[in-house]
Amino acid sequence: MQKFPTALQDKIDQRKTDNSLRTLGNVGVDADFSSNDYLGLAASETLFEATHQFLKEKGITQNGATGSRLLTGNYELYDEVEDFLAKVHETESALVFNSGYEANMGFFSSVPQKGDIVLYDEYIHASIRDGLRLSGATVYKFAHNDKEALFKMVERYRHKAQELYIVTESVFSMDGDTPNLAEYVYTARRYHCRLVVDEAHAVGIFGEKGEGLLQAYGLQDEVFARIVTFGKALGCHGAAVLGPAELKTYLANFARSFIYTTGLPPHSLAAVYSSYNHIGQYPDLLVNLHDTIMYFKGETERCHLPFILSFSAIHCIVIPGNERVKKIAKILQRAGYAVKPILSPTVPAGQERLRICLHVFNTRRQISAMMDLLTQAIRYS
Repeated sequence: MQKFPTALQDKIDQRKTDNSLRTLGNVGVDADFSSNDYLGLAASETLFEATHQFLKEKGITQNGATGSRLLTGNYELYDEVEDFLAKVHETESALVFNSGYEANMGFFSSVPQKGDIVLYDEYIHASIRDGLRLSGATVYKFAHNDKEALFKMVERYRHKAQELYIVTESVFSMDGDTPNLAEYVYTARRYHCRLVVDEAHAVGIFGEKGEGLLQAYGLQDEVFARIVTFGKALGCHGAAVLGPAELKTYLANFARSFIYTTGLPPHSLAAVYSSYNHIGQYPDLLVNLHDTIMYFKGETERCHLPFILSFSAIHCIVIPGNERVKKIAKILQRAGYAVKPILSPTVPAGQERLRICLHVFNTRRQISAMMDLLTQAIRYS
C-alpha cells in the first residue's frame, strides 16, 4: 500500500495540535442532548409500523430505486410524495433530493447565474456555501441576522445584478436563532429580490402541523424557494426544494446533485409520507416539545447562564477555546448527558460553544440535573 500523502498527514497533525481533530464514535449515554431527533421519531416504533403498512397497502416490495430519477429511478411513489409535500407546504411544486446537502448543492450551484448577486447570512450552512462556490454568481455575506446590514447591501447591489438573491435559514443550525423573516420579505418585495430560505431545523417544529416557520408566519407565498429536510425532526431521510413548477423543471434539468445520483429507495419516501401524517395525527408532540423548550429557557435563567437567544430546539452557550469547551463537554458526557462541543474551525476561534438540542423525550429532571452540572463545570473549569 502506498504511503499516505504528506500534505494530508500534515493537515491531520495540525488538527491534533489545535485540539480540533474530529473522530467518529457511538453515543452510549443515558440522555440525548445532541441529536436532531427533536420529536423522537427516528426511533418511533409507531412510525416504523406505519411506514411498513403504507408500503404493504401500496404493494411495494422494491428495495432500491435502480438508477437515477431521469433514467429508471422515478417510480410512481415519487410523484405521489412530491404532490403531497407541495400540498402540505402550500406551494406549486416539490422536488425530492437524497439529502439536505444535495438539495442545497443542487439548487445553489445551478440557479444563481453569472451576472447574478447572492447575499447570504454569514452563518449559513456549509452545504449552501459549497453550492454557491460552484455557481457563476457573485456572492457577498452579511452580518448574522442583521436586517439593517442586509438592507444596505441590497441598496448597494440591486442595480448591479441581473437577479439579486437573499439567502438565509429560518432556524440556524448552529445556534437555533431566527432572522426577522417579515423584514426580509419586505426588503425582497420592495427591491424585487428573490428570497431563499433553508427550513431544515424549522420543519416538524413550527407551524400547526410542523410545516415550518414561514408557514407559521403566513409568509410561504413571499419566498422564491424553500429547502426542507427530513433527517431532523421528521426522523427519516432526504430533502425537498419547494417553489414554482418551473423551478422543479429547471432543477431536474440542471441540478447535477439531482441528475447524477441514484434515487431514494421506496422505503425512504414512505417514511417521509408517514412522518408528516404522524405529526398531524399527534399534535401533542409539538406542544410537548415547546413546553420542554420553555422549561429549558427557565433553567438557563435560574442558573444565570448566558445562552444565545433561541425559541427553537437548539440552544448554544459560547465557551471560548477548543480545550476548555471539550473539557466541559466531557464532564457532561461522563455523567450520561450527550452534549457536543462545537470547535473551531467549524466556528471562528474564540467562539467555540456547547450545542444543546432538546427533544420531547428529555425529562425535566434530566434538564435540571444537566444544567446544574454545566453551571459547576463552567464555574470551576
